[in-house]
Amino acid sequence: SSTLSHRPGPREEIIYVPCIYRNTGRSKPDFLATVDVDPKSPSYSQVIHRLPMPNVGDELHHSGWNACSSCFGDATKSRNRLVLPCFISSRVYVVDVGTDPRAPRLHKVVEPEEVFWKCDLGYLHTSHCLASGDIMISALGDPAGNGKGGFVLLDGDTFEVKGTWQRGDEVPPLGYDFWYQPRHDVLISTEWGVPKCLGTGFDPGDLGKGRYGRRLNVWEWSSHRYVQAIDVGEDSAPLEIRFLHDPDATQGFVGCALSSAIHRFYKTQRGDWAAEKVIQVPSKKVEGWLLPEMPGLITDILISLDDRFLYFSNWLHGDVRQYDISDPRQPKLVGQVFLGGSITQGGPVTVLEDQELQAQPEPFVIQGKKVPGGPQMLQLS
Repeated sequence: SSTLSHRPGPREEIIYVPCIYRNTGRSKPDFLATVDVDPKSPSYSQVIHRLPMPNVGDELHHSGWNACSSCFGDATKSRNRLVLPCFISSRVYVVDVGTDPRAPRLHKVVEPEEVFWKCDLGYLHTSHCLASGDIMISALGDPAGNGKGGFVLLDGDTFEVKGTWQRGDEVPPLGYDFWYQPRHDVLISTEWGVPKCLGTGFDPGDLGKGRYGRRLNVWEWSSHRYVQAIDVGEDSAPLEIRFLHDPDATQGFVGCALSSAIHRFYKTQRGDWAAEKVIQVPSKKVEGWLLPEMPGLITDILISLDDRFLYFSNWLHGDVRQYDISDPRQPKLVGQVFLGGSITQGGPVTVLEDQELQAQPEPFVIQGKKVPGGPQMLQLS
């Protein structure tokens, strides 16, 4: 796949991190942190700016750019706006990161009423820019919090809501992430769960009732119609989906959070799409936790730009893994690092049985402070 047009760029000097207060017991607005990641800088690894949102309880989650490689070759487009959809409030914040990259400012707020009335959708998740210049954001449900897969279109210049992307009466019962590949006339979306069930946190009582996702949903890119569902297992919760970067490739990977499995999806010789499980992270038998078995809970996956490696985060176990995917049907584990998680030594959880590790990992300590969380979303420098 030497046809890739990706070029090594300069190393990042700053990164933007959404920081969320919802459900922490603190009634403060979520904020966007600007972090200095230039090793030569005196403020290296420090938050150098905070942009608080104007509302409380939004739950920022993912972010996207106003322009990306889909607009390749259009010199008028630059990554000067960061799009922040809100999972709980259904707002969209557009942040100006072009005027002063080290101190972003709010550019526009799309209020939930506009999303509700024009699209009959809510609970927004993933934002991608399109070659048309528009921005597309996936939704998990309708305004009342029932499950419903669909997509909101924003004008790429004014950020006005234009309506929905999907056409036809058929829509999937749930939504979450998506990836599109126009060369193969396809968009594939994933399913997390029913927003009004998810919104209050995980409840094991919701399992087995169709409240968590189990399908990859295939759409025809040209007609915007929902054409196929691929079942990857009850309550598997397929979340992040990634095609290989080579635009000719007819395959990619999806991470299933609750089943802690990675499936490879691919185009069949018949011309439809299928999936096969290629990685299974074994659960650990534990004491002192919510359930007697702790899954890895895969929250994010990434593919390196040269399509050689797959990375993913086991949010609960606390490890980030690297797999060689030279043979996409047989990924090989080649790297693993523990960054916190729920099974570190000296914590409340005792691991009784572990198919992978000899001992519980050491706590993750930075400058003398134990990091309490686990690795969730990933970006590749």
